Amino acid sequence: MKRARGSALAPASFEALTRMRRVLREQSAQPASLHQAPHKPKPAADGAMLFRRAVADATPLPPSDRAELARPRPKPVARQRHADEQQVLVDALADPWDWEAAVSTGEELYFARPGVPTAALRKLRRGGWVIKAELDLHGHTGDEARIALAAFLNRCMVEDRRCVRIIHGKGHGSKNRLPVLKNKVRHWLMQREDVLAFCQARTVDGGAGAVIVLLKSSSR
Repeated sequence: MKRARGSALAPASFEALTRMRRVLREQSAQPASLHQAPHKPKPAADGAMLFRRAVADATPLPPSDRAELARPRPKPVARQRHADEQQVLVDALADPWDWEAAVSTGEELYFARPGVPTAALRKLRRGGWVIKAELDLHGHTGDEARIALAAFLNRCMVEDRRCVRIIHGKGHGSKNRLPVLKNKVRHWLMQREDVLAFCQARTVDGGAGAVIVLLKSSSR
């Protein structure tokens, strides 16, 4: 049966419509966040990403055109060879005789190798040669003086210093106040083939506390 135009709604339909309007008003009054999907936290940026962001505006340096060369390794120290060389110096200047007997004479010693002109020795004793180098052995023990003397003479030969002075002292500070080192030095000098002659120094050059040595010319 058709409803007549302008007739009122049934009570049940009116109540349903009223409830629907109420629900719509309540939904519209709720915050919008309740209707959105749950928010997911952003993942934390790692260190590399932060660094790239920090240097994003940086300008790379131009190439330096420099070659990367490997540094040479230091040469090993030949300790045994050095020890052997020191022993050779010691062996080359040995002490074959009794020094107590040698120093008791107190004579003024001089030496000239066979073939050296007498005039050359006379010139040496008078101070006619210019002294080019000197070695002071004060405070040295016998072994220390022996090694120092050998090294000194070797260096003088390389540098062609023909006339040198060796200061050995007068023995005032040694045992029994005897010039032990003085006579040792003179004996060591006689063992050297590069020593042509030697004599006691003049007073102005050290007197009995030094010896003047004439060496071969290294240029020959």
